[in-house]
Amino acid sequence: MRLSRWSPGLALLVGVVASICAFHPTTAIDIPLEVVGHVNIEQLPTITEASPSSLIAFPFDESFPMTCEAKGNPKPEFWWTKNGEEFDPYQDPRLIKEKNSGTFVIPNTGNLTEYQGTYRCYASNKLGTAITEEVEFVVPHVPKFPKEKIDPIEVEEGQPVILECNPPKGIPPLQIYWMTIEACLIHVKSFVLTPHIEQDDRVSMGLNGDLFFSNALEKDSHRDYCCFAAFPKIRTIVQKNAMSVIVKSTNSIMERKPSLLMPSGVKSETQLVKGDELLLECIAEGFPTPMIEWLKIDHRLPDRVTIENHGKLLSIDQVDEDDKGKYMCKATNIHGMAVHYFDVSVEGMCVYLKNMLASKNVLCLSLMLVFPEPPQWVSEPESQLSMIGSDVLINCSATGTPQPTIQWMVNGKPIEGMFLVYLNKTCISRTFYWCTVNGFHCLLQRSQHLTEKSLMTKLLSLFFSADRYFIEDGILQIVNVSHRDQGMYKCVARTPMDQDTASGLLMVLDIPHAPENLVLSEHKGRSVKLKWIPGEDHNSSTTEFIIEYEESQWEPGTWRELQRVPGNHGSAVLKLYGHVNYRFRVSGVNTVGRGRPSEPTERYKTPPAAPDKNPENIKIEGHLPHEMDINWEPLSPIEHNGPGLEYKVSYKRQHVEEDWQEHVVKRHSFVVKDTPTFVPYEIRIQARNNHGWGPEPKVVTGYSGEDFPSAAPDDVAVEVMNNSLVKVSWMRVHKDKLHGHLGGYRISWWRLRSLLDSKKTHGDKHTLTFPGDRNHAMVPGLTPFSEYSLIIMTFNRRGNGPGSHAVNFKTPEGVPEKTPVFRVTDVQKHTVTLTWAPPLEANGVLTGYLLEYQLINDTEEVGVLQTVDISNPDTTMWVLQNLEAISRYKFYLRPCTRVGCGPRVSKESTTTPENISEAVNSSNTFHVIEGLELGTVYTVHLMTNNWVDNTSIFEYVIRTRAKYAGAPIIHGGISTQGWFIGLMCVAALLTLMVLIACFVNRNKGGKYSVKEKEDLHPDLESQGIHDDTFCEYSDNDEKPLKGSQHSLSGQIKAEDSGDSLVDYGDEDIQFNEDGSFIGEYAGRKEKKVSMEVKGTTNQSTA
Repeated sequence: MRLSRWSPGLALLVGVVASICAFHPTTAIDIPLEVVGHVNIEQLPTITEASPSSLIAFPFDESFPMTCEAKGNPKPEFWWTKNGEEFDPYQDPRLIKEKNSGTFVIPNTGNLTEYQGTYRCYASNKLGTAITEEVEFVVPHVPKFPKEKIDPIEVEEGQPVILECNPPKGIPPLQIYWMTIEACLIHVKSFVLTPHIEQDDRVSMGLNGDLFFSNALEKDSHRDYCCFAAFPKIRTIVQKNAMSVIVKSTNSIMERKPSLLMPSGVKSETQLVKGDELLLECIAEGFPTPMIEWLKIDHRLPDRVTIENHGKLLSIDQVDEDDKGKYMCKATNIHGMAVHYFDVSVEGMCVYLKNMLASKNVLCLSLMLVFPEPPQWVSEPESQLSMIGSDVLINCSATGTPQPTIQWMVNGKPIEGMFLVYLNKTCISRTFYWCTVNGFHCLLQRSQHLTEKSLMTKLLSLFFSADRYFIEDGILQIVNVSHRDQGMYKCVARTPMDQDTASGLLMVLDIPHAPENLVLSEHKGRSVKLKWIPGEDHNSSTTEFIIEYEESQWEPGTWRELQRVPGNHGSAVLKLYGHVNYRFRVSGVNTVGRGRPSEPTERYKTPPAAPDKNPENIKIEGHLPHEMDINWEPLSPIEHNGPGLEYKVSYKRQHVEEDWQEHVVKRHSFVVKDTPTFVPYEIRIQARNNHGWGPEPKVVTGYSGEDFPSAAPDDVAVEVMNNSLVKVSWMRVHKDKLHGHLGGYRISWWRLRSLLDSKKTHGDKHTLTFPGDRNHAMVPGLTPFSEYSLIIMTFNRRGNGPGSHAVNFKTPEGVPEKTPVFRVTDVQKHTVTLTWAPPLEANGVLTGYLLEYQLINDTEEVGVLQTVDISNPDTTMWVLQNLEAISRYKFYLRPCTRVGCGPRVSKESTTTPENISEAVNSSNTFHVIEGLELGTVYTVHLMTNNWVDNTSIFEYVIRTRAKYAGAPIIHGGISTQGWFIGLMCVAALLTLMVLIACFVNRNKGGKYSVKEKEDLHPDLESQGIHDDTFCEYSDNDEKPLKGSQHSLSGQIKAEDSGDSLVDYGDEDIQFNEDGSFIGEYAGRKEKKVSMEVKGTTNQSTA
C-alpha cells in the first residue's frame, strides 16, 4: 500500500538522502524498506549476486553455476538470454534449477559444447528491469591456427611491412610471441618462450599480435618468421605457418613523411567505465623511422599515464572521470607528421549507458532541489592558426544550473546539425531524459514511456550529421580544414535565466602561391640574374625560394634544383655551366610546405668553356694478381662545358717511383698491366675538352691486384660450450702472408662419428664465414654426443688461403631425436597396444621412453594427462590398460637420455565397444566362429598381427538369424501326437527296407564271372565308379563345412546342403566340428592371423 500523505519522519529521511546526494553525487545509496517502516513500498529490481563475466568449463569441475540473484518489491521474476536470444533453463531437464531464484547449474556430464555461449540474466517487476553483465560460458578446446599457404612478402628496402598473426580464440590470457624457426626450436623444447625478434622504434608488435615494420631493411629478410600463441591456463602453445619476408636492396631508400599503420582514419572513440584500463595505440611507418608523441588536448597528460612499446602504447590503469577527453598521438620525422585523435569518455557508476540499466549497482532514491544559476565560462574559444587540410579543435565549455547548452556560429551563421548532450554524472532517479535539438537549443524533456530498447536505438541515432564538423562536450572539431572555414567563431551558452557568448578567430594556413613575373637580366656569359614577385603566403611567411632549371640537349623536360635563396629575397644571381641551353622556374616554401612552381622563363644559352671539375669517386681494384683496375665516376653531360671531353690517367708506385706514367682515355676506366702483387700506387685523373684542361687533380692511393693468402692460422683451439655449440680460437695470420686486403676467416667442420659408434666416417662438410680481423668465433648447430673435425683458413678478395691442421673434438650428450615410427597396432575395448622404433639419432645413451596419453572426445574436452615412465631403452611395444570403452585417446611418446627427453610424437585412436579376438593360422582359408548370439549384428575384422603394422585384410558386417518365438511350442505339441509317432515308425521301416535291398543287390553282383561283366559293361572304369558310389559316402557330405565358411561373409548359397538344416532349426547347426578339428591339428609355426568379432545385440520381435 502506497503512502497517501506526507509524514514528518519521511520528510526528514528524504531530506537526509537529498543532502547525501548533494555532497556525494557519485555515490549510490541503498535504503532498506524496513528503515522507512513500510515493507509494502514498491522497489525497483536490483542485482545482488551474479556470475563473473567469464566462466570456463574445466574438465575436472563437477558443475558450473550461472548465478543470478536480485531483490525488489514486488519480488522480481527472472529470465535469461543466450547469444541475444531468449533462453529458458526450465526447458532443459539436464540443468539444475533453484527455486525463487534466477540461478541454474550446468552439470559436467560430458558434452558441454551445446551450452557454450554468452548469457545475460534479467530481473523484472512492474517498476522496471535490472540486468547483469554478459557472462561468457567457455568450453575449452585446443586452439589451432588454420592450415593455410602464406605467400612470400616481397618489398623494397624502406617500405613498411605488416606480418599478421590472427591468433585463434582460446581461454585467456593470450600471449603472442614472434620468432624465427631457429629460435622456436630452441625455446619450445623447454616450454619457455622469449621474444627473439628485437623490437624497437622501427619494429614492434601491436595489441592485436601483428608485427609491424615501419620501414624494412635488408637484415629483416628471413624465410622463417613464425607467430606463437601461448595459452598458459591450458599449457598450450600453437604456431602459425612460417612466413617469408624478402627485402630487396636498393641504392637509395626513398624518404617519406609518416603515415599511421594503426589505427586507421583521423579519429576514433573509446568508451570506458570507471575503473577500466585505457589502452591507446599508435604505430606509424615512414623513413626515417617516425617518433611517436602523445598529447592531451587542452590538458597535461595525467600523471598515471604509462608510455610503453617504445612510445607506441599509452595506458592508464583504473581510469576515472578526470581521464576523459581528447588525446592525440603524433608521429613525426624530418619530412612531416601524421596525427590521430582519440575521444575517450568515462562513465560514472550511477549511470550505465553500456548496459542501459544499473548492473551490480544500486540506483539512488533522492530528491534534488534545483536553483537556477546563470552560465559561466569554464573554457572560452581562442584565436588560432591552422594548416590547410589539418584538423581544428576549438574548445568551449560552460557551467550553470541547469547545465547550459552550447550553440556554435561561424561568421554569424549557426552550424546546423545534431549532437548528443550527456547528462552530468550525478545521482538521478530512474527516469529517462531525452534530448531534442532545435537549432542547437537543447531541451531536456521527461519521457514516461521510454523503454530500454527504444532508448538505446535513439541514442545510437543521435550523432552529429554535418559534413566535416563535430561537436562533443562543447568542443567544435573541423576535419580537413580549408580556406572557406577561416573566420570568426562564436560560442553561445544558454540557460533559461541567461546566456553568454565568446568568440575566436580561425586563420587557415596553406602553402605559398606560385611566384610571378620571372625576368632574366645582367647576362654575363656563364651567369645571369633572375628576378620574381613572391606569391601569397597564406598566413605563413615564406622561408625560402627554390630555383630549378631545365636544359634542352641532354634531359629535355626534366627539372633539377639549381640553388635556394632566403624567403625575403626577390632575385638571385645564377652560376651556370657552359654550352647549355637553360630555362628557369621558382617555387616558395613556408612552414606548411612547398608551393607550386612558377611559369618557366625564356631560354638562355651559355658559351662553351674548359671543364670546371675533375672526376670523383675513384676506385682502385685488383681482380688479378698482376693487374690494377682504375674506375671513376664520369662527369655528367652538363658538366662537360663543351665538346671533346677526355680523361688523363696518371699513376706511379708510392715511395718507389718519381715519374708519373700518363694515359689519355675517353672511357671512365683503365687497366694497368704487369704490376707487382698488392703494392700501393698513387693515382690522379684530370678532365679536358676542346677548350682546355680542368683544375689540378687530387692524388688518391690504391693497391694493385691480390693473390691467395699463403699461410694458415696457428694454435687452433676448440672450447665446448654445450652439446651443440663450440667456441673456436686461433692466432691471426701475419699481414705479409695475406697478399691482399683481409676479408676474414672461414671455419669448416665435419662429423666423424657418433660416440655410440666406433666406426669413423667423413660426414657432410659445413662452412661458416666470419668477416673482419678476429681471433675467435662460435660454431652452432652441432649434433650432440658426436666427434667432429675442424679446420680454419683466412681469405681475401682473391680467395681462400690454406687450411690449418685439423682439430678433433667431441660434443657432450643431448636429448634424442623423435622416434621415426610410432603406431597403434591393436585396439581393444579397454586396452591399446602401441609400437615404435628407436630414434635415428639418440644423441646420447638412451635411458628409456616417456609415454603420455589423455582423453580427447568429440566434445572437445581435454582429459587429464597420464604419464608412463618406461625405463627399459630396448622396449618398443607397450600395452595401455584400463581405458574407457568407445573413447578417443591421444598418445604421446618421447625418447629420453640422461640429459632429458626429446621431442614428442603423437597418435590418436578410439577404443572399441566390445571385441572378441581369436588367433588363426595363416595357412587356413576359413575359420569357424562359435558361440554367437541370435539376432545380433557382428563386425568381423581380419588383420595381420605383427609388431610393425596392423594391416587389415577384410572387414564384413553380418547378422545372425533370430529364432521364432512360437517354434518350441509347435514342436513340443507334435511330439506327443499319435499320428506323428506312427509316421516316424513308417519312415524308419522304409529306411530299413531300402538298406536291405542294397545289401541283397550287392551280393547278387558277386555271382557273375569277370568275363561276363566285361562283355556286359565295356566301360569298366565308368561302371565301376558308378557302382562304388551308390549308397557309399560322398564328398558332398562335407559341403556343410563350406556353407559355414560362406556364412561369415553373409553370402550363403542355396545349393549347399548345410543350409537346409539351418532353415528348419537353430542356426548353430551350421558351425560343425570340421572347422575346430582343422584348427586344432594345423601347424603353429606360420605367421599368425587374428580375427575380431565386434557385436551389437538387436532385440527380435515375437
